[in-house]
Amino acid sequence: MDILLTNDDGINAVGLRALYRTLLNGGHSVRVVAPVTEQSAVGHAITLFSPLRVVEVQEVGFEGLGVVGTPADCVKLAVHHVLARRPDLVISGINAGANVGVDVLYSGTVSAATEGALAGIRALAVSVDDFRPWDLSAQALCTASFVADFPWASLPPLTVLNLNFPAGPLPYPPRIEVCPQTSATYRDWYIERADPRGRPYYWLGGVIPEELVQPGTDRALLSQGCITLTPLTFDLTHWAFLNVLRDTLRQPDQGGAHAPDHTESDV
Repeated sequence: MDILLTNDDGINAVGLRALYRTLLNGGHSVRVVAPVTEQSAVGHAITLFSPLRVVEVQEVGFEGLGVVGTPADCVKLAVHHVLARRPDLVISGINAGANVGVDVLYSGTVSAATEGALAGIRALAVSVDDFRPWDLSAQALCTASFVADFPWASLPPLTVLNLNFPAGPLPYPPRIEVCPQTSATYRDWYIERADPRGRPYYWLGGVIPEELVQPGTDRALLSQGCITLTPLTFDLTHWAFLNVLRDTLRQPDQGGAHAPDHTESDV
């Protein structure tokens, strides 16, 4: 396959380098277009009011393009300008830190994959439930095996596959659990400190409370040591409430709007 590889941890990140080596060894053509520096939790931000700078990174066993921009910038620039041909697949990761539940709204990793899906390209986001991974070769091998075996033609349009690995050693044999997102959200707090001049600043902290996590969802299974896979789509219309809202406002059906049919088999 012809693969565009990106991430939000930066072009030097352990996860991206592990995936690059493993995908190349698997016979894939791999182009890397990734942020120069870490862009975690920037969501789907794109750069509009400053130019995008690109630097070539060439090392022994690695080459790619570093973009002074966001993960979504990287995919946009790659697909619409840099690459000579459209890739068969966009892979974003392997991200340091899980992307489950509401994380997918904040995540630069998932947003980069989403940008690929919006461009009509099959897309996969990959993360590990560890903020300081040092060796992700096993996760990269598992990802490469998944990429080789998955029937990509069956993936509906505007869909991202969100793959998450647990912290620590992988289960053997590795088994992927297909599951929905948790609907539990973060319990946030801020730590207030003072800079050397006595002015306050704030650090955000937060957790998804375990007691709110539904059994069988991505966060629950990942915490149990499972590999999780969730299909994500980005039609944010609340279809179940649409007609209720229309009735409440006493508006006629405008063009017979209805929930989309996701039976298409190809992008």
